[in-house]
Amino acid sequence: MNATLRIDLHTHSTVSDGTLPPSGVIEAAAAAGLDAVALTDHDNLAGWPAAATAARERGIEFVPGVEISSRWYAVDPPISLHLLGYFVDPGDADLQAELARVRDAREHRAQQMVDLMRADGIDVTWAEVQGYAAGGTVGRPHLAQALIRRGLVGSVSEAFAPEMLGRRWRVHKPDTDVFTALALVAGAGGVSVFAHPRATKRGRVVPDSLIVEMAGRGLSGLEVDHEDHTPEQRAQLRALAADLGLLTTGSSDFHGANKSIPIGANLTAPEVLEALRAAARPA
Repeated sequence: MNATLRIDLHTHSTVSDGTLPPSGVIEAAAAAGLDAVALTDHDNLAGWPAAATAARERGIEFVPGVEISSRWYAVDPPISLHLLGYFVDPGDADLQAELARVRDAREHRAQQMVDLMRADGIDVTWAEVQGYAAGGTVGRPHLAQALIRRGLVGSVSEAFAPEMLGRRWRVHKPDTDVFTALALVAGAGGVSVFAHPRATKRGRVVPDSLIVEMAGRGLSGLEVDHEDHTPEQRAQLRALAADLGLLTTGSSDFHGANKSIPIGANLTAPEVLEALRAAARPA
């Protein structure tokens, strides 16, 4: 594969918590000069057909992906972590059932958070928040839109402050056990990469010992080059990946207007994409 190819393996559309439709993500990728892009919506594969069609029209390689909301339940309280699954079989019944369960839990959690906001005098309605989701699964960024529209905050990141959606009105949902997520991706013929594993600004992160255990249970790579990682954290992760024989990826974690990071902000080496594809089992 051409070593100059530009590849971004982590983006989101309106199917989850991005602001562009799947085809719009592909258009943004083309405008940014990307050669390959993965759509990795949270717990949802529904954006794949539109993204794949747009990618063919634009001459961009579409990499099918998903970001699974996972949790490490062996500690109290459990620690949230996200697992990127690539090249999974969209027809795999076990994977689809678990993704549907988490989506339903996400919707129920969002309704509870609306109730908490209303109890504090924020005149938001469930119908309004659903409108911000544009048909996708409702998440905290859509709740943040209600605060932005009322002038209470200026951005989604401000809305995620502890006194708001970060803690005061936050309700935890029953995410997928991390080892179950690894098994589901493998069972669906895919390969898994641990998303932003050192993103301390998002909360607690798991210890290296868990990453070692994940590597022994089928993990293929670590997302090293991510905007939430410092240069020191990237170096630490690269060394850990080398010790464990894991691949290292880079990505933008693009969410459109919900985050300031542009698509293509961090890239994955072409040989890494080739290795991920080779490790996947054809559907």
